[in-house]
Amino acid sequence: MNQARLMKVLITPHISEKATLLADSNQQFVFKILPDATKQEVKQAVELLFNVKVKAVRICNVKGKRKTFGRIQGKRTDWKKAYVGLMSGFDISFRDAE
Repeated sequence: MNQARLMKVLITPHISEKATLLADSNQQFVFKILPDATKQEVKQAVELLFNVKVKAVRICNVKGKRKTFGRIQGKRTDWKKAYVGLMSGFDISFRDAE
């Protein structure tokens, strides 16, 4: 894979209550990714950026919510997220980046 492409695949880590529970119990981390990213690209990008071994990758499309802003109907954009499972003995810490 092209290394420049792999640097762009992961947009941001998705931090939520569910994501925190998954990280603590199952060694799984959630990332917001590019809409056209594949499982192989996500796996290679995580291994390249965080220097860890990836066990499995699951990807899902998240549909944007329909929202009302006063009298104006709107819709949030659709996005894609990846659940990345790590092999035992590896960990990603986002606190070090602060």
